[in-house]
Amino acid sequence: MLTLPNTQPVLRPGMIEFGWGHPDPTLFPVADLAAAAAATLADHGHDALGYGPAQGPGRLLEAVRARLGRLEGVTPPPEQLLITGGTSQALDMLCGQLSRPGDVALVEAPTYHLALRILRDRGLRLVTVPSDVQGMHVETAAVLLQMLRARGERVALLYLVASFSNPTGVSLTRDRRYALAVLARREGLPVIEDDTYGELWYDAPPAPTIYNLMPGGPIVRLGSYAKVLAPGLRLGWMLASSEVVRRCLETGVLLSGGGVNHFTAHVVATLLEQGLLDTHIERVRAALHHRRDVLLTALSRHLPAGCTWGAPLGGYFVWVRLPSDLAAATLLPAAEAAGVSYLSGERCFAEAGGQHYLRLSFSLLSPVQLEEGARRLGEVLRAALGVRR
Repeated sequence: MLTLPNTQPVLRPGMIEFGWGHPDPTLFPVADLAAAAAATLADHGHDALGYGPAQGPGRLLEAVRARLGRLEGVTPPPEQLLITGGTSQALDMLCGQLSRPGDVALVEAPTYHLALRILRDRGLRLVTVPSDVQGMHVETAAVLLQMLRARGERVALLYLVASFSNPTGVSLTRDRRYALAVLARREGLPVIEDDTYGELWYDAPPAPTIYNLMPGGPIVRLGSYAKVLAPGLRLGWMLASSEVVRRCLETGVLLSGGGVNHFTAHVVATLLEQGLLDTHIERVRAALHHRRDVLLTALSRHLPAGCTWGAPLGGYFVWVRLPSDLAAATLLPAAEAAGVSYLSGERCFAEAGGQHYLRLSFSLLSPVQLEEGARRLGEVLRAALGVRR
């Protein structure tokens, strides 16, 4: 039997799994989706069960446009919107359209570790741009772009998670968003803005998206229903220039099979038309906000001196820096022996870095598990440091 790398959650008995950045299945709106599926079959059954338009069903395109216009004050033109199979599928498709093997992709350090795999699968060479509590260093990105081009290298794109980043929870500030949009337009640099977590804010929405700050520029924005609704739907959307959308529509996959996940797209359109997505996202935000607070309080109570972290204002993750004499990957076996697991920070760096960081996801765990997981982690760290509580 073929054995593949495991990137989907296997919840081990007795193990508190901080490593999985997945939503809690108990928060899925199963009843609402069942009702929406039944209504879709009753009202749109023949259309929903056939091959669909490559761009996506018109009713979902219109529902997405209307919702974005209502929430953000900017209604995208229909020719700039494409329904996708989620962020991962969209990123892979964009790599196929915007790059060729051997090109350079600029990526934030740290960034979403599995996006790095998608970019590498397309033969891209990854060059990192540092970040801080305000997000990516845009001035450094500009310098790197010029240096690379001066050496004759083709920089195909820049990828980042601008709002509530995976893994740090940090959001790019408004000033840096605007600076990045200006850089992209001036230099003709495609910027892929992964907006998977943008709606999962706690107290206030993030700054306007990079895409909205520079309409018509070479910015591509990726949205997903994986984190705000349910990942099994495998559905999302892409906003890009009409030229990029046209090129994607002319790919063999869409020409052959039509729009991706066509029935699911109709079900989500029904959910949007019924106004159920907004109320569901409010429930998810409240649950995540509470879990974040529980985890932050537990970390303050249990982790030893020398460990530091920020308080994310949205999303799924807390990014913990360990004392300089501790390495997250080296400690992981001892942590798992104690019944707690996490994602080692170095996995989130395309180049060297991250050895003294770990990512804790609070999205999948109950408040009781978050408290106990922090306690177990604290015991492991104190033992490694040789200190008592």
